[in-house]
Amino acid sequence: MWIPTEHEKYGVVIASFRGTVSYGLSLEIGDTVQILEKCDGWYRGFALKNPNVKGIFPSSYVHLKNACVKNKGQFEMVIPTEDSVITEMTSTLRDWGTMWKQLYVRNEGDLFHRLWHIMNEILDLRRQVLVGHLTHDRMKDVKRHITARLDWGNEQLGLDLVPRKEYAMVDPEDISITELYRLMEHRHRKKDTPVQASSHHLFVQMKSLMCSNLGEELEVIFSLFDSKENRPISERFFLRLNRNGLPKAPDKPERHCSLFVDLGSSELRRDIYITVHIIRIGRMGAGEKKNACSVQYRRPFGCAVLSIADLLTGETKDDLILKVYMCNTESEWYQIHENIIKKLNARYNLTGSNAGLAVSLQLLHGDIEQIRREYSSVFSHGVSITRKLGFSNIIMPGEMRNDLYITMERGEFEKGGKSVARNVEVTMFIVENSGQILKDFISFGSGEPPASEYHSFVLYHNNSPRWSELLKLPIPVDKFRGAHIRFEFRHCSTKEKGEKKLFGFSFVPLMQEDGRTLPDGTHELIVHKCEENTNLQDTTRYLKLPFSKGILLGNNHQAIKATKESFWITSFLCSTKLTQNGDMLDLLKWRTHPDKITGCLSKIKEIDGSEIVKFLQDTLDTLFGILDENSQKYGSKVFDSLVHIINLLQDSKFHHFKPVMDTYIESHFAGALAYRDLIKVLKWYVDRITEAERQEHIQEVLKAQEYIFKYIVQSRRLFSLATGGQNEEEFRCCIQELLMSVRFFLSQESKGSGALSQSQAVFLSSFPAVYSELLKLFDIREVANLVQDTLGSLPTIVHVDDSLQAVKLQCIGKTVESQLYTNPDSRYILLPVVLHHLHMHLQEQKDLIMCARILSNVFCLIKKNSSEKSVLEEIDVIVASLLDILLRTILEITSRPQPSGSAMRLQFQDVTGEFVACLLSLLRQMTDRHYQQLLDSFNTKEELRDFLLQIFTVFRILIRPEMFPKDWTVMRLVANNVIITTVLYLSDALRKNFLNENFDYKIWDSYFYLAVIFINQLCLQLEMFTPSKKKKVLEKYGDMRVTMGCEIFSMWQNLGEHKLHFIPALIGPFLEVTLIPQPDLRNVMIPIFHDMMDWEQRRSGNFKQVEAKLIDKLDSLMSEGKGDETYRELFNSIIPLFGPYPSLLKKIERETWRESGVSLIATVTRLMERLLDYRDCMKMGEVDGKKIGCTVSLLNFYKTELNKEEMYIRYIHKLYDLHLKAQNFTEAAYTLLLYDELLEWSDRPLREFLTYPMQTEWQRKEHLHLAIIQNFDRGKCWENGIILCRKIAEQYESYYDYRNLSKMRMMEASLYDKIMDQQRLEPEFFRVGFYGKKFPFFLRNKEFVCRGHDYERLEAFQQRMLNEFPHAIAMQHANQPDETIFQAEAQYLQIYAVTPIPESQEVLQREGVPDNIKSFYKVNHIWKFRYDRPFHKGTKDKENEFKSLWVERTSLYLVQSLPGISRWFEVEKREVVEMSPLENAIEVLENKNQQLKTLISQCQTRQMQNINPLTMCLNGVIDAAVNGGVSRYQEAFFVKEYILSHPEDGEKIARLRELMLEQAQILEFGLAVHEKFVPQDMRPLHKKLVDQFFVMKSSLGIQEFSACIQASPVHFPNGSPRVCRNSAPASMSPDGTRVIPRRSPLSYPAVNRYSSSSLSSQASAEVSNITGQSESSDEVFNMQPSPSTSSLSSTHSASPNVTSSAPSSARASPLLSDKHKHSRENSCLSPRERPCSAIYPTPVEPSQRLLFNHIGEGALPRSDPNLSAPEKAVNPTPSSWSLDSGKEAKNMSDSGKILSPPVPPRPTQTASPARHTTSVSPSPAGRSPLKGSVQSFTPSPVEYHSPGLISNSPVLSGSYSSGISSLSRCSTSETSGFENQVNEQSAPGAGPAPSYSGSEEPGRKESKTPPPYSVYERTLRRPVPLPHSLSIPVTAEPPALPPKPLAARPGHLENGTRRTEPGPRPRPLPRKVSQL
Repeated sequence: MWIPTEHEKYGVVIASFRGTVSYGLSLEIGDTVQILEKCDGWYRGFALKNPNVKGIFPSSYVHLKNACVKNKGQFEMVIPTEDSVITEMTSTLRDWGTMWKQLYVRNEGDLFHRLWHIMNEILDLRRQVLVGHLTHDRMKDVKRHITARLDWGNEQLGLDLVPRKEYAMVDPEDISITELYRLMEHRHRKKDTPVQASSHHLFVQMKSLMCSNLGEELEVIFSLFDSKENRPISERFFLRLNRNGLPKAPDKPERHCSLFVDLGSSELRRDIYITVHIIRIGRMGAGEKKNACSVQYRRPFGCAVLSIADLLTGETKDDLILKVYMCNTESEWYQIHENIIKKLNARYNLTGSNAGLAVSLQLLHGDIEQIRREYSSVFSHGVSITRKLGFSNIIMPGEMRNDLYITMERGEFEKGGKSVARNVEVTMFIVENSGQILKDFISFGSGEPPASEYHSFVLYHNNSPRWSELLKLPIPVDKFRGAHIRFEFRHCSTKEKGEKKLFGFSFVPLMQEDGRTLPDGTHELIVHKCEENTNLQDTTRYLKLPFSKGILLGNNHQAIKATKESFWITSFLCSTKLTQNGDMLDLLKWRTHPDKITGCLSKIKEIDGSEIVKFLQDTLDTLFGILDENSQKYGSKVFDSLVHIINLLQDSKFHHFKPVMDTYIESHFAGALAYRDLIKVLKWYVDRITEAERQEHIQEVLKAQEYIFKYIVQSRRLFSLATGGQNEEEFRCCIQELLMSVRFFLSQESKGSGALSQSQAVFLSSFPAVYSELLKLFDIREVANLVQDTLGSLPTIVHVDDSLQAVKLQCIGKTVESQLYTNPDSRYILLPVVLHHLHMHLQEQKDLIMCARILSNVFCLIKKNSSEKSVLEEIDVIVASLLDILLRTILEITSRPQPSGSAMRLQFQDVTGEFVACLLSLLRQMTDRHYQQLLDSFNTKEELRDFLLQIFTVFRILIRPEMFPKDWTVMRLVANNVIITTVLYLSDALRKNFLNENFDYKIWDSYFYLAVIFINQLCLQLEMFTPSKKKKVLEKYGDMRVTMGCEIFSMWQNLGEHKLHFIPALIGPFLEVTLIPQPDLRNVMIPIFHDMMDWEQRRSGNFKQVEAKLIDKLDSLMSEGKGDETYRELFNSIIPLFGPYPSLLKKIERETWRESGVSLIATVTRLMERLLDYRDCMKMGEVDGKKIGCTVSLLNFYKTELNKEEMYIRYIHKLYDLHLKAQNFTEAAYTLLLYDELLEWSDRPLREFLTYPMQTEWQRKEHLHLAIIQNFDRGKCWENGIILCRKIAEQYESYYDYRNLSKMRMMEASLYDKIMDQQRLEPEFFRVGFYGKKFPFFLRNKEFVCRGHDYERLEAFQQRMLNEFPHAIAMQHANQPDETIFQAEAQYLQIYAVTPIPESQEVLQREGVPDNIKSFYKVNHIWKFRYDRPFHKGTKDKENEFKSLWVERTSLYLVQSLPGISRWFEVEKREVVEMSPLENAIEVLENKNQQLKTLISQCQTRQMQNINPLTMCLNGVIDAAVNGGVSRYQEAFFVKEYILSHPEDGEKIARLRELMLEQAQILEFGLAVHEKFVPQDMRPLHKKLVDQFFVMKSSLGIQEFSACIQASPVHFPNGSPRVCRNSAPASMSPDGTRVIPRRSPLSYPAVNRYSSSSLSSQASAEVSNITGQSESSDEVFNMQPSPSTSSLSSTHSASPNVTSSAPSSARASPLLSDKHKHSRENSCLSPRERPCSAIYPTPVEPSQRLLFNHIGEGALPRSDPNLSAPEKAVNPTPSSWSLDSGKEAKNMSDSGKILSPPVPPRPTQTASPARHTTSVSPSPAGRSPLKGSVQSFTPSPVEYHSPGLISNSPVLSGSYSSGISSLSRCSTSETSGFENQVNEQSAPGAGPAPSYSGSEEPGRKESKTPPPYSVYERTLRRPVPLPHSLSIPVTAEPPALPPKPLAARPGHLENGTRRTEPGPRPRPLPRKVSQL
């Protein structure tokens, strides 16, 4: 039986349980569980991570932990009873664990590893805490470490800041909000601003001296030197180096490491230097021989210097190498460091180029204890401490020092009877009076132990040596008295003996006879002469002698004059026990000289402060002793002296002595009667304040009042103890009178002079310190009343001195912080006066920082749940006094502009935050009674209204995200809880007072607005929280959004008919609330929406306002970036809005206005989809196609569906900005045109809008025109710019603005120049299909055609798309995907290249139009694109696969032409037509023939600088034909079986045969031209080509062309059948010979020059060698479409010629490898490879063009009875090439110039009609490939190249072969095809329409105008014979003007006729632009 558990409530899972039993709960190791019931070894409960799932689990799997239970029963809460730090660690580590794994996934490796280390550290520390064996101090230390790491991790992971008190988490409910704010701020500050250390230390470690000429031991002396004051500021660090320059004692770190301690911040400046002096120990001269002298001397060696500022740049400077300068002039050694600092180092030599002193230097910051903790390793190994000279900045009591610093400065000595100066060495001893030398009291520096004697260094031959060596003598005080220092002077001989001869001595006693020590300063000592053997041990003999020239006695004058020798030393005493001051000694010995007391007391102010604090206790005893002696006489003087000493302790240098004085007062002070005198003198001073002119001394007295009161109180206590409390009343009266005097003086207003107010300020600043003293003698209420009276007497006039106001407030602040205020009894007395002053300051908005601090302290004392009567009364007082002014203050400071400085801004935020915390504290403390009293206190409704508006505004400010730092979630939740509680109280007042006839729109609107932004706060969106955080928030506060939502609903219902006031305005805000994914909230809000729609319908009968507001709001929500990832789900929220809940849709369906309601929902839903996509796209970093496409989709929606002009124009400009950012200048221009089209050339004024100023419509349109022209110019779309130039020029002309007209015409001219002179790249086009539900709405399951970037190939484009859609899968085929792909929850991309089909062929087919111009029309205004896919139909013949190889041609029609407002547009319609193998073969041959013609023509007109392209093309075609290739076609289509089975293909077979023969004719003519231009070195190749051509002709069965006349019809230039009137057409043979036809099957092989056999012949090799064009087969196969890959894996775009379906000639074999056979089935998605050669032809000027062999007039168009009407209507591709023989040719042949063999007649079939691509839809019965027109073929689907380009393209089919390739046909170009209706009734003599096929254009890179075809060469004496097909008709028509850039796209063809009806266009916007 299951029993509820009593104690077993909480446990941790110690083994994973799979929960396989029924009702089992699956648990993982480490989970925490709450146990509800138990039964026979089983528990029932739930895991805390998922409390909704309950189940059973074995009790043995759980380790129980102690816990306490709150709210026993159904909703009980279990809290583990463990250390709060442990609990926090556990929950934090759980949260981190999940996020830590995410870091790995997001590839944030650095943070991942750092966090891992921190987590391990925390776990280790947690173990230590759990074990519980730590001492109290160690436990604190461990907790400090834990919390520091927890805070670091939380900050790194963006988690919340945790408020803590003594390392434990604080429950915000248990402390006041002001205290919570302070804790948060303290932690935030700690995190943000590291505290600047005031104390710094320099760590020095000597490594080595690197120098070449060592060999002697060295002494190195470090010290710090102040170059500004020219003095050392530290003691010395002294160390010894061995002969190798390394430290002598490497095992003792303290001998070579030192810490220079106690450097102040002021000493970290550039003019503080580290100086290093190096002394060598050895012979006198550095180069002397070793045996010269055995005595060792200290001699100068070198010096190094480094500024301490150089160390501030980095933390550690490892092994700095300091340059060591050697001293050349020893007399300057004492100042060598100064000279180096002054950059006078030119006079010194460096010790060597790479020599120097290697040291490690590091600056450490913080006090010495902190340094010991943080750098414990330094101290544990050992380090010597080097102090500053003298006392540190702060003198600590108890510090024992008695150091005498002696600096040996210089000496003046006589020569001693020698010709050269002496080498003087000074030896120093400390000697007692007895003559005994004191041992080990001379310190050379911190690294060396003290010694008993000291030897100076020796300067060579110098009688005036200067040493400046500093020594420290740490002599104990007891040895000090009677001791003296003796200096002995010796001359050091450099002779062999090296003896040192004593020649004199000096001495100086350490203490004078009167007890004072040797005064600080420089002393000139007398040098007493003596002999070498003089016995100085008997000190009595010389101590009576004078020692210093400064203090000579009268009778010694004569003796001294005899000596000129002197020795100077400087002494400086640093002692806490001895004094050099006589006045101090006199004061302390006052009893011996009573007559000097007055003088001593007067001089006390002149004594140095350090002397006084040294003897503080003795001095104080002296003063009170004097007071007891004669208080009448000395009372005032003693009082003044006491004041001076007290104020001395205020100095920062001595403030650590305050505790010494406190101890003295408590333990040593014995003046029981002193209080009377002290009170009397103090009162006397206070009474004199108002009259005294000079207030300085009085202010000193007032400053000292704290300690004066301490003495008064202690004295009174001593007196009470001694007398049993006598004179108590008298004492009270004295105090009362004193305070009355104070009150009087405080109440005085300062008239004119500021001295009085300064005195008042001084008193107030120290007065609060007196409270605690008074409390020792008086009752707390008494003291409170005294203080209240005193503070209340302050003048309340606001215009008092500002400084006094500030001090007054500080006094109030200290009062509130004092012990007096913490007691509730005294607090109630003091509160009114505190609030009174606060109110005054807040009203004036002065000293807000101080006010905030005081208020915070006031509220800190009032805990949250204090319901005691006293607290409630206090709240009453505060509410009445401060609530209103507090609200006003917050409004005031938040509406001010924030200060600019970062420090000021921080301060500003702190003030705001503190006031906010105070307000929240107050509101949280208020009960129902307080609220009721507050609301009742307003006399009128106006006052109540103002108050409510004010508090609602303040709440809105509190909700702002910037109010608190982003990680202060705890604070925000507390604030929200207070706000919602207050709003619930106030909403009642709103209902009662402002409804019905008193309705006030403003206050209700403010209320609703507050409620909406409250709900929308980021910190309340629980869905974004971790489960544990969400659970905590729900447990503590519930979901506050739902509470507020219910309140909104309730208030809305109360409005009644007043709802109409809010209907347009509140739709947006309420929509925002509804978008929050909280079901309960939506349930509450949905009825409001229905209600709104209902009221709107009642009022106006429609939803226009609702719809407009919804749309505007949705758009603005997106632009604000609302919602993050949850917003994506909110797409389901408009639908849930109208969806699964008691939904709006269901409610609407019951209404009479059902249809309009449903329509509204549909529109908003569609907009929502687009806006969500737009928002998601805009979150990306760079501009990409997705952003642009999304903006276009949204822009079109606003225009077409919503007709919202302003939004439409806004998005036009957003799109324009995106294009500019992506440098899509052409698209940017088209985008701006959309806005331009909305405007007219009128003078209507337009308002300021976006970036446009207020201007007329004409001006704005002009501005737009100019911007558009500029963008067309930058995008090289000059033709479009020209049209706009003309339009704006018309306007200028109509206004007679000739200046601008001139500029515009010049601009137009410049654009024409650019067309002719500048190079333009033709882009490629790619078809992209986006399949799958994961794509954005505007792309999903749609296909687009995209205009590629310059130089962008298929692979680059595909990679770009995959980068834009990183989750997309690339489809590896070109087939249409099936439904499963459409519906898949994934992203699929299908990409392949397509060929643009220009709509208008007029310019492209016109002769003489330069390619620079044509190139524009090939790739602009394109609606239609094409793509070919080869496939096998029926059984595949292995011998000849071309029998079954068909081509599927897909035509794509776009919704708008490219280029346009986007780089890509959606495909509106697609058509698929199949081409039979025969039609494919015809097209391939046509294209190859066209290419040959173009090359020949270019060669003739000298457009080619190089004949190689023609050579290679001829070689390719002839070689392929000879080696077998076309035979595959003959085998496939000319055999009897094919002809019988395909009777309908007769004309096509004839056409194929005709093309083969035509190719032979062209080749013959080409060889003739080639012969003329071929260079000498290529003659053998030419001969070979001629020989092979004859072989080819014979293989084709061509002997005489005349024999074929009847066999094939003539091919006319326009491609239509004509009657041949001439029976003797011009021969293609240059020599006019006739050939006899030989009937044989046509064998017409093709060769790919890159295949293994195509260049096997010698000729091919020669060509490639000569032209330098040979390429490796690897490269070629890379460039050609791979047989086994599709568009997404091919390396390059394939040429259209590669896609021919001719048999394989690669191996001269009909059989293909499996690999290549497989390629037949594969689609080649890339239409071509862009040529990459630079061999471009040189164009010929138009003047050089000659027309030759014009077509005769006899060629008339003829209708073919076999063609249907629509087929006749389609005009096939015109061609200037024809094998027709006209009259002119006849005449020429008749005149004997040309012998022309007859041309075979052409079949009546005009062309291969398989390429019919324009029918509206394929016919149901399967489209016949016979419909349509043949259009000429270009080598590129996207770019139309010159033959020069083509000739160099490595992937052209068969290179220069007959155009038949072994690879499957991929794609063909239809550039020159145009679908014009043919006029069948043309005049008989009408010339053919001129045409250029794409392959005839010169290269893109050619900047000059290309010529039309001309085969006439002016240098020829007689024309070269050529076929009629090479002739060019004259055209008199001028070149067409560029079309209008936005010409409407013609409609699709129907039934083969020209489309006349345009397609459906977007509906125009109504003209309401006047405001925009």
